[in-house]
Amino acid sequence: MGPAESRNLASAIRLNERLTWRLNRLRCMSAAEIGHRVVKAAAIQAERWGWARLRVPESDLSRAAAPWIDLEARVDPAAYRAAAERLISGHIDVFALEGIALGSPPPWNRDPKTGIEAPLDFGKQLDYRDASRVGDIKYLWEPNRHLHLVTLAQAHALTHEAKYAALLREHLESWFRACPFLQGPNWSSALEAGLRLVNWALAWQLLGGARSSLFEGAQGDEFRHRWLASIYQHAEFVCGHFSLHSSANNHLLGEAAGVFVAALTWPHWPRARHWRLRAGEILEREALLQNAPDGVNREQALSYQQFVLDLLLLPLIAARANGEDFSPAYLARIEAMLEYLASVMDAGGHLPMFGDADDAFAVRLDPRADFCRYRSLLATGALIFGRADFKSKARALDDKTRWLLGRGSDAAFEALDTRGARLPVHCAFPLGGYYILGCDYETEAEIRAVADAGALGYQSIAAHGHADTLAFTLSVGGEEFLVDPGTYAYHTERAWRSYFRGTAAHNTVRVDGLDQSRQGGNFMWLRKANAMCSMWKSSADEDLFEGWHDGYANLADPVIHRRRIVLDKRARRLAIEDTLEMKGEHDIELNFHFSDECAVAFEHGALTVRRGERSIVLRLPRALGHVRLFYGSLEPIAGWISPRFDVKLPTTTVRFSARLAGPHTLYSEIAC
Repeated sequence: MGPAESRNLASAIRLNERLTWRLNRLRCMSAAEIGHRVVKAAAIQAERWGWARLRVPESDLSRAAAPWIDLEARVDPAAYRAAAERLISGHIDVFALEGIALGSPPPWNRDPKTGIEAPLDFGKQLDYRDASRVGDIKYLWEPNRHLHLVTLAQAHALTHEAKYAALLREHLESWFRACPFLQGPNWSSALEAGLRLVNWALAWQLLGGARSSLFEGAQGDEFRHRWLASIYQHAEFVCGHFSLHSSANNHLLGEAAGVFVAALTWPHWPRARHWRLRAGEILEREALLQNAPDGVNREQALSYQQFVLDLLLLPLIAARANGEDFSPAYLARIEAMLEYLASVMDAGGHLPMFGDADDAFAVRLDPRADFCRYRSLLATGALIFGRADFKSKARALDDKTRWLLGRGSDAAFEALDTRGARLPVHCAFPLGGYYILGCDYETEAEIRAVADAGALGYQSIAAHGHADTLAFTLSVGGEEFLVDPGTYAYHTERAWRSYFRGTAAHNTVRVDGLDQSRQGGNFMWLRKANAMCSMWKSSADEDLFEGWHDGYANLADPVIHRRRIVLDKRARRLAIEDTLEMKGEHDIELNFHFSDECAVAFEHGALTVRRGERSIVLRLPRALGHVRLFYGSLEPIAGWISPRFDVKLPTTTVRFSARLAGPHTLYSEIAC
């Protein structure tokens, strides 16, 4: 096959993939959503033809706003100066690309991973899923969220050195030229525009607001005018393209958060009141819809739990600084979400990597590599809600909280008395579907297992869920042993995307080599397993979890999987019973995925798993079958963990496989 034929074949494959994705997406839509999208497509076309040209009105700078970030935070300037100096040298971290030399300013429309330059086509009609045109869109978008501009503004606020503010201005001027309104990949997603607004709002305040020295003189005044014009365009763009229906997940919250903080930060136009009211209504509604009353984010993805918490907390902090507030229900939902984080975090600060994770920050107010976004959220929550148990899990006050809650933060945090703090806050989250079995919490002897009997994900497409029903994770003494292997990829690497989302990548049972739920695209599921916890008991001696799912009930010979996990706290032993209700023969797999820090070996008929000075012993079912250990296997894909986005490492997966007929129960045991 010649080069031309190869290109034609690749083009045909991409076209087929896009058509398949669109057909699958239609299958997930209601009639109302289809109608909405038809109308929306017509509106986008009119926008492209210029029928809805946006006129930016003059800004009234006499309309002032109170800052909602501490301009004189009590933090060590050294870390911020060092981070800003890296930016001056043109280096930035973008997911797996650490310290990449992007240049200063960077090429805003180029994917730094593949080097592909996206075209300046009309943004809302640019297919950002087409890697041949835009590269890996996650990598392209990340620098355009402008989190690094906040770092420059922080360095300027702390050191008063003009070079940091000057570089921020240079980057923004470059961005305005490279990314004209509505053109190119940076105008294809309302979420990305919303997150830019959030980070611009922080940078604007840190620079000193509308009266900043950066805006002095004729050229400074022109720069301020251009920035304000782009802010207005961003807010109107987001308002015109809010993610609705099956797309109304964390994207909608990010969009509303951006518009809300823009309205409070820049109240320079009468239109800002409309932005604030509309965005506030969305935030109030979606905070309750997207997060269960027990605090579990309905996307069933812990990484998005923290992302959404930031998107709810930042508008709250901005509102309170300007004499406004959100409803008690909104506040209660945030507090419940923090309770869930505090409960599933083990003694070592680890959280299960349930569901998708793309390492995204809404904002990053602490540039240091050891910054923990989860402990930071708990520290912020400790102060907002006066919760000593949150403080106990956070351990220390962090810089991000200092920037957001002001100079009294240290004293208020110190005043919280943790001696009576009860942890974990809760062990059962029945609406979210997670249950914690454990003992000796918050000590070196801790056992903490988290079992999953929750929904696949949120809305009809369940975009960020994984086929992990009845899986569980296990940590001992704050060290992870059995893990959820994570995510790795989003828009690219289809085989890896399918593996990490699939049932084989989780600590549960797979039947006939099939996933419990059927994938329909990188962010879509066509058939979803229904799951439920049928029993939960907890006492001083024993924790018991029972659950079931119907993910294999559609097979010619239906299979129902039931799992029972019992923790004997005195014997420090987990007993796992997997019951398969079926009539005919099926290929059954039982997978156990270990942390990449573990060493696994067969000893005396069992698997001994060591991590440092700790160990567990896994005894597999005695049924006729065979056991295989995978470590970084490519055929089949098995034995991998993704500790962060676009990074995968080999680890050990133990798989018990058997061909079984009729009803069967498999018994496994883990001695801690």
